[in-house]
Amino acid sequence: MQPMAGQDLLHTQPRPMHWLATATALSAVVAAASFVQPPDATATTSHDVRVAHSSVAAPDPAKVTFPVDCGPNRLDVVKKVSGDLDGDGTTETVAVVRCHSETGTPPSGVYVLARPTDPKAAPRVVATLLAPAQRLSVQNLVVKDGAISAALLGYSTLDVPRCCPDVHKSVKWQWQDGKFVQSELPAAMSTERA
Repeated sequence: MQPMAGQDLLHTQPRPMHWLATATALSAVVAAASFVQPPDATATTSHDVRVAHSSVAAPDPAKVTFPVDCGPNRLDVVKKVSGDLDGDGTTETVAVVRCHSETGTPPSGVYVLARPTDPKAAPRVVATLLAPAQRLSVQNLVVKDGAISAALLGYSTLDVPRCCPDVHKSVKWQWQDGKFVQSELPAAMSTERA
């Protein structure tokens, strides 16, 4: 006799023992797969660790307390760029900050940020490239091949109207002998935009 449509067959009714047997078989397959390694598998080297570090997100300037006193005004992060600046395989962030102002352009500070050793801590300022006390503003900022380039604007004297900076220079900071070394770029570079 043929079973009628919709009639339950014994082999189509799962029982707890069926589930237990399936789970046991699946566990055995997963366990066996964990012991099988590709023939070219090797232990992690320091180079591999460096690659893993570089995939970690760059330090976030929004989480940093910068060494700038803005009084009652807030501090604005106006530019940020990231890259491996010291060749250690980790990504640093260069942040341009200035005190908030509704009019005019307050002087900028340029800081290098690194990740902390404690992943729960805020990024740390590891270098000051340009302090606001130098009374310069950053027009553009670029990180390329481990070098930081910036076009700076400023004023030669207090008599120069604040609308019209008369000092234009381009600078580059490069990591050398354990510190950032500043050099001036040719004048033609100061008009380039990133």
